[in-house]
Amino acid sequence: MARLSRRGPPCTIVIKLGTSSIVHEDTHQPLLSILSSVVETVVQLRNHGHKVVLVSSGAIGMGLRTMGIAQRPKGLSAKQALAAVGQGRLIALFDNLFGQFDQRIAQVLITRGDISDRTRYLNAVNTFKELLSMGVVPIVNENDTISVSEIKFGDNDTLSAITSSMIHADYLFLLTDVDGLYTSNPRKDPSARKIDVVTSVAAIRTEVSTSTLGSSLGTGGMETKLIAAEVATGAGVTTIIASSKLPTTIIDIIDYYNALKTNSIPSSGAASPIPKLASIDLDQVTSSLSVFRPPHTVFRPSLNPMRDLKAWTSHTLYPAGSVIIDSGAHRVLSRRESGGRLLPAGVLAVRDTFASGQAVRILVRRRAEESSSEEGEMSTPSPAAMSRSPSSSSLVDDIADDDATTTEKADESDTWDVVEVGRGLANYNSAQISRVKGLNSSQIPRLLVYADTEYVVENITIRVPPL
Repeated sequence: MARLSRRGPPCTIVIKLGTSSIVHEDTHQPLLSILSSVVETVVQLRNHGHKVVLVSSGAIGMGLRTMGIAQRPKGLSAKQALAAVGQGRLIALFDNLFGQFDQRIAQVLITRGDISDRTRYLNAVNTFKELLSMGVVPIVNENDTISVSEIKFGDNDTLSAITSSMIHADYLFLLTDVDGLYTSNPRKDPSARKIDVVTSVAAIRTEVSTSTLGSSLGTGGMETKLIAAEVATGAGVTTIIASSKLPTTIIDIIDYYNALKTNSIPSSGAASPIPKLASIDLDQVTSSLSVFRPPHTVFRPSLNPMRDLKAWTSHTLYPAGSVIIDSGAHRVLSRRESGGRLLPAGVLAVRDTFASGQAVRILVRRRAEESSSEEGEMSTPSPAAMSRSPSSSSLVDDIADDDATTTEKADESDTWDVVEVGRGLANYNSAQISRVKGLNSSQIPRLLVYADTEYVVENITIRVPPL
């Protein structure tokens, strides 16, 4: 097959580079050959007119070498101290490499807490936009020096997905030590098969084994990349897993998809717009083109990406509590025309204490056998999409005590579970929602003395459909 170079319109690209691609796992020395190739690739992309953001791990790994420590410590304070030492070395290394090409860079350190406030989130978005418009390459990392478990992204795969969502990127490249998503670890299983195109992250989980962990220095593995792909594609970002050993493949991949888009334009006299990648049958178009396909796995973006506000609510906020709804409310909220707004009549109970304006989990009460059946029929959801409450028995007691004000009666002979199906922003605090749960919204002014809105929770993103 011949290679086809097709320069398309400028786009915004996020490239995530893991610790194992930056420092050697045993010696902790920087992998200068890979880093230099990444820098050269970013500079080429900039020369082609693209805007590029680099999400880079490696602060702790660089700190280990600087301090002469052999292994990554387990204690939080020790890791935070090493991150503080290594982050300066890491950004200095990038500044030196990019400086050889007169390319300016900027350091951006983020925690989930930094963007959990809507104003600060928008400020971060504006900063990214301004840096990119100035021709600067932002280098993003989690601020490990001050992060704690409650506000950590968990890994830079997730951070890169949220960053790509924030800036409405066209592509997210997750560079790793393999050239795509395999059904199992190709280094250990000779029968492992590479998957070229993923349309549904939830569906692909039944075909692949994600039990392998990241390196001894990193925090991620293939599971975290699936979670990142789920977040990014939900925001309309084409997500690609490719090898970090040959970063120039990024340019080939972008050229390849530009060629596919052009080839998919119907032959008609009138000028036709370039189609979006989400609307193209990638397998069919690929088979019809005699061009070289660079090795990679592509996750197709959603045809109906989440709005910015819903993406922010769903992925950047740390939920302060939970609102339990009935199955009828779940069905209504799953429809686009609902606008993601919850009336008090659909609320069964409230869990934990939260204030107005804070993010909350949306939980659905189901009979235990329904939950078990669903788990057997559906693929395993990502931790970002679903969680089972460890104290569901106490929740059932809370619900049963208030049967007179709920819309769904509990049968005492049934066992109930609660399942997280989405997230939203509370319009009232937990005590207020508890007072009006199960009631008509017209009673809100009488019970709460005031009524800002008839909806108790808004901007709800349902990520698990009803049974």
